[in-house]
Amino acid sequence: MRINRRTFVFAALAASAWAGVHAQSADYPAQVIKIIVPFTPGSGSDTAARFFGDHMSRALGQSVIVENRPGANGLIALQAVKNQPADGYTVLLASNSPMAVNPLVFKNLPYDPSKDFKPVFGLTRAMNVIIVSNESPYKTFDDLVAAARKQPLMMGTYSAGYELAGHWLADLTGSQFTNVAYKGQAQITTDVMGHHLDFGLVDLGGAIGFITSGKLRALAVSGENRNPDLPDVPTVREQGFKDYVQYSWVSFYVRSQTSDHIVNKLADAVRKATASDEARQYVRSHSVELMAYPPQEMARFHHEEIERFRKIAEKAGITPQ
Repeated sequence: MRINRRTFVFAALAASAWAGVHAQSADYPAQVIKIIVPFTPGSGSDTAARFFGDHMSRALGQSVIVENRPGANGLIALQAVKNQPADGYTVLLASNSPMAVNPLVFKNLPYDPSKDFKPVFGLTRAMNVIIVSNESPYKTFDDLVAAARKQPLMMGTYSAGYELAGHWLADLTGSQFTNVAYKGQAQITTDVMGHHLDFGLVDLGGAIGFITSGKLRALAVSGENRNPDLPDVPTVREQGFKDYVQYSWVSFYVRSQTSDHIVNKLADAVRKATASDEARQYVRSHSVELMAYPPQEMARFHHEEIERFRKIAEKAGITPQ
């Protein structure tokens, strides 16, 4: 068999590149790992990134830093990660909004959540909560719905996932909600307390402190059952809308071309974190639940969420804009 010089050079270059990637994977992590968060500091996603990032740092023996890239419904953060090398040093902390909802509500999305990224490990899920000012005239969920059937109410959300959940709720209850989009939850709670919004549909974990301190009133939660920290707050299901169950979740992702060796190393570090006593204390104190899904299970769950939100969007008459 005769091998020409061009074939030999190509084979040598390919072998050299493979060896370089293999050596890089074997030495991982050899530098600081950055976690990109699509939302502002203080959100449930940001809190999870910092807690689990700290535990990853301990397990891997390498510094882990968090960088917030809010805006454009997560597009800024996901584009930032997509444009980085697939070497495991840039990790995405993503939620259901950019990974399962954006493809259903935005045309010409500059990324494909299934093709451009792959899961590392699931982290937590949290039910949503409907909040109003403590001085609001709406004392109950029924009060809110009755008012919104007469005229549109201003609803604050900070991602496409919450907006879609709000549209779904309006459709089920025959209400009129005008969505006001924010970059993060902190400003929503401030504006609800300041009477600039009629209500907010937000993450329970990020709002629980304001609710228990009496600064905000919770009218309903979106879980399958009541939250144990708010036993007097009913679920939307209890109000006669049995199909309305909604959780927001967060998971770590990396570029899809990242080697399995690196993904497994990251996943093992997160798995240890989710199994710790500190993690159990974290979820209790933040009113969230652990969603400790390893890579393959998280990929399956991610696909199921895309299909679930697709049905919700179709039922609510929402099409990509």
